[in-house]
Amino acid sequence: MLESEHIMQFFAYDHLPENLQEVSRQFADLAQMMVAKIPRNPERTVMLRKLLEAKDAAVRAYLAK
Repeated sequence: MLESEHIMQFFAYDHLPENLQEVSRQFADLAQMMVAKIPRNPERTVMLRKLLEAKDAAVRAYLAK
């Protein structure tokens, strides 16, 4: 995983159960792609933060009863 942004550590998914890895992996892949393509600036940081929020919400939605 690209580590050029501090926030990237929170996109890790190896520690999750396999079913949650499948949900989380797609967000990690997108975050990596965006960091590779978009220059570092405040808006990229905002984008990553919101993507992380979306990932967290997707995992919670998957777990919701």
